[in-house]
Amino acid sequence: MAISVFDLFKIGIGPSSSHTVGPMRAAYDFVQALRDEDRLERVARIEIRLYGSLCATGKGHGTDRAVVMGLMGERPDQIDPAIVTPCIEELLEANTLMLDGRLAIPFLWARDMQWHEECLPYHPNAMTLIAHGHGGEQWHNTYYSIGGGFVVDEAQAERGELDQDTTALPYDFNSAAELLALCRMHDMRISELMLENEKAWRSEAEVRDGLWQIWQAMRACVDAGLEHEGVLPGGLNVKRRAAALHRRLLAARDDQSLIASTFGAMDWVNVFALAVNEENAAGGRMVTAPTNGAAGIIPAVLHYYMKFQSGACERDVVDFLLAAGAVGILCKKNASISGAEVGCQGEVGSACAMAAAGLAEVMGGSVGQVENAAEIGLEHNLGLTCDPVGGLVQVPCIERNAIASVKAINAAQMALRGDGEHFISLDKAIRTMRDTGRDMQDKYKETSRGGLAVNAIEC
Repeated sequence: MAISVFDLFKIGIGPSSSHTVGPMRAAYDFVQALRDEDRLERVARIEIRLYGSLCATGKGHGTDRAVVMGLMGERPDQIDPAIVTPCIEELLEANTLMLDGRLAIPFLWARDMQWHEECLPYHPNAMTLIAHGHGGEQWHNTYYSIGGGFVVDEAQAERGELDQDTTALPYDFNSAAELLALCRMHDMRISELMLENEKAWRSEAEVRDGLWQIWQAMRACVDAGLEHEGVLPGGLNVKRRAAALHRRLLAARDDQSLIASTFGAMDWVNVFALAVNEENAAGGRMVTAPTNGAAGIIPAVLHYYMKFQSGACERDVVDFLLAAGAVGILCKKNASISGAEVGCQGEVGSACAMAAAGLAEVMGGSVGQVENAAEIGLEHNLGLTCDPVGGLVQVPCIERNAIASVKAINAAQMALRGDGEHFISLDKAIRTMRDTGRDMQDKYKETSRGGLAVNAIEC
């Protein structure tokens, strides 16, 4: 299985890569399959079945709306977030779905949108789409949204495939130990090795331009979050804070307290992360990094570097994202980046490790120091549960990104102060994340049946 850095950093919409981006992509793929089989024109009705975690928190994450938009021919990387609500309102009023954006078929929300608590065999995030003709069922498929916007269908899941890309890479690695060995053998930095691998898919110029565009999308998301104010949708009445905090920082109104005077940069890191995750919670344009629920961490840390590091440039952005991508690939291959599978440690923990690695890389860290930074970032998020209040990616998700961003910077600094030698390897931390995820009860893995999700409502 070959994973590109562009698989981990994908432009999409909020509020969830697993519950919004993945299901929209699956529905879009389903429509394309109907077209390829010459069945699209014969569809009289579409039935949607959401299972497991997609059922438990799907409404709060907008899964139902995302699937419908995918059936209408919209893709998460191209859709204008502003059209979602009007399209859904029009569908509910007319009881008509524009399949592939052009074929009107009846759609009764209460009948055709079905919620099933049981989990299907291969992953907690499962959905089945059934196309009915006038004479009965004519086509169906089951899809699994396995984290970070990655999707596999029933056939791929049965074969044990996490992704169908089998591209041969010049420096393939499946563990951090293998990655470090390759870097040392060929006298390469992690970002250099990753760049050579990326060139198996596209030219160096395309890689650099593509990652710069990812960075521009991250910046645009931060800018939007610093501008928008008000209350986030969903019913919890959570107020946006990033814009007001940003104004206070620009006005330099902070007092001269110990924290304000010695940790001033931390305020900027916090505001960058809050801005991204408030935009995510509002369903805005996002970059999955490596998931939407943890999408504020890498942009916040990279913004921190670009703002405060003298001489920071485009090359640094590319190197940062390539090194971060290497760690994300390891987490994806050997554990999970899905909150429904291993809890929030798989989302925030992975993103924290990725950001720490990226920062250590551009700060001149050795391959051992970069690996150590990633390990510290992940180790101190182990056991982090996924317990979103009301099934919304708001509480504790938004603040959690800010806390993890600061943690990533600290992890990089600790690693850079050392020589790269440490007791727990990144591979061991990733395996522990995998095992801890298996030990968690289902109520702590994106179901809103435990933790803060329960206690906040009870109080």
